Amino acid sequence: MDNLRTKTYSYPMSEKPIVRIFDRTTPPHVVTLVLLAGLSALTMNIFLPSLPNMTAHFDTEYRLMQLSVALYLGVNAVLQIIVGPLSDKYGRRSILLVSIVLFLIATLGCIFATSVEMFLIFRMSQAVIVTGMVLSRAIVRDMVSQDEAASMIGYVTMGMSVVPMIGPALGGILDEAFGWQANFGMLIFTGVAILVLVWFDLGETAKPSGNSLGAQFREYPELLGSRRFWGYALAAAFASGAFFAFLGGAPFVGTEVYNLSPSTLGLYFGLTALGYMLGNYLSGRYSVRVGINPMILYGTIAVTAGLTCSFLLILLGSTHPMAFFGLVSFVGLGNGMVIPNATAGMLSVRPHLAGTASGLGGAIMIGGGAALSALAGALLVPGSGVYPLLAIMLATSAAAILSVLYVLHINRIAGELDGGATE
Repeated sequence: MDNLRTKTYSYPMSEKPIVRIFDRTTPPHVVTLVLLAGLSALTMNIFLPSLPNMTAHFDTEYRLMQLSVALYLGVNAVLQIIVGPLSDKYGRRSILLVSIVLFLIATLGCIFATSVEMFLIFRMSQAVIVTGMVLSRAIVRDMVSQDEAASMIGYVTMGMSVVPMIGPALGGILDEAFGWQANFGMLIFTGVAILVLVWFDLGETAKPSGNSLGAQFREYPELLGSRRFWGYALAAAFASGAFFAFLGGAPFVGTEVYNLSPSTLGLYFGLTALGYMLGNYLSGRYSVRVGINPMILYGTIAVTAGLTCSFLLILLGSTHPMAFFGLVSFVGLGNGMVIPNATAGMLSVRPHLAGTASGLGGAIMIGGGAALSALAGALLVPGSGVYPLLAIMLATSAAAILSVLYVLHINRIAGELDGGATE
């Protein structure tokens, strides 16, 4: 029985895996991977409509309370650098189980925090759950080839996108009914359920590396020296940067500019997640047929086009929330196309370092997001309107287009990845 806990399964990539839920000798069910990634997304955004009420509860300023987003993302980025090599060294399963337990402890701390400083410490500790996001993608790459990985990651993140779509709406309702602490109570309940699911369904998908942990970290230069890795990583980072800036600034815009209640604000947040779901569906449906690079390009263009339209509508005098929140749904659409495909590209530059690449790429993406989220919170002050936030989002989306064009340039001079190229 003990052998089942650590057994690594394998099968030819040309064959479809046999999947049986609650059987650790077969690949994990897609539902398990969706929920693992989804818990990380839910933790990031379920409490966003409560930020104004939490500011009042702790008798502090919005800028300080908004750090619960930026600091969480910052720690999230640092942990991703560590999680990848740890999972390549010790395997995916054990790292996931430990991280979920630590997440549950940190969430309890958030509920019972007596000061904003104590809350922020426990909030930063919650970032350990990013392991679920990083390793769900690495597990996919363990099982299938590059284009199939982009497609499967697209389907996983499409299912995961339901979570951020309903998360803020649910958080707003819980806040109005029971107070902001109820959001973290929901995270406790969800975390326990996923811990049980992972224990019974997820076996080990990667053969633990024979290298020492120090040797694992010394392999980072192999990735950092790849121009193609940087192109994919920056495309994902800049495209998602628009979304993270939105996370940092939208609660302020919703309450101060559009006078929305927490529950209504949560519903508007859901529009972006709806766009993300559609983008992930397109990735799952077309990545194998179209190829990952065109999908990334189309996604970055969608992000920029939506934000440009929003900026122009507001400039022309539109005051309805849909002029902002409705068109920001294109940020979700574009991210749903960019992130699965750029992630598959990052993981395929050096397939033997899939866990490390997932962690490093995620750290670059989330680290940039943390900075942009903090910048959005700092620039938005009473009377500023929505323009500072839209300017940040537009600048990062334009940079995402340049990043994918750089990848296409590398492909022209060095060949496609499938052709054996590694640069």
